Amino acid sequence: MAVETSFQVAGVNDAIRKLNKIEPGLRKKFVAEVNDIAEPALAETRRAYQFVPISGLERNWSGPAVKGRKVAPLTLEKARKGLKVKVDTGRKATSTIYIQQTDPGWAIFETAGRKTSNRLGSSLGPLEKGRTRLFGRVVYSVRDDIQRKIAKHALDVVNAINANMRIK
Repeated sequence: MAVETSFQVAGVNDAIRKLNKIEPGLRKKFVAEVNDIAEPALAETRRAYQFVPISGLERNWSGPAVKGRKVAPLTLEKARKGLKVKVDTGRKATSTIYIQQTDPGWAIFETAGRKTSNRLGSSLGPLEKGRTRLFGRVVYSVRDDIQRKIAKHALDVVNAINANMRIK
């Protein structure tokens, strides 16, 4: 007599977390495919970095905001290499899949003056709360396409997991 079991995964976060439990290495494959899906957004953002915003940021700089670490000089190479896709399945994570700027100097450029007024933020220009100068605008312009592709991919993975869970 065949016994059939099935389960439904509440969200992508739970599905990704369970991938390694079901089949080791499946999570890595999922993350690699998410990186492929997000590559057009990353490429578009890399193209948007075309100049260093303020000439002073081309020199060595460290300050109290970064606890004395050197975050400058800023180069376009560092800006482009700093773009990453992250998959975070932690219980406290607010987003499961997101694109981020990991270079500290360019992250400061993107957000300086957003929360509080300061000289760097004033020099770079006004910025609304919750916004970035360059990076976010480019990513949001292609967000719908990426979300649609990732949702389809996540659904395919969940369906594959459900199909493999059937006990015969």
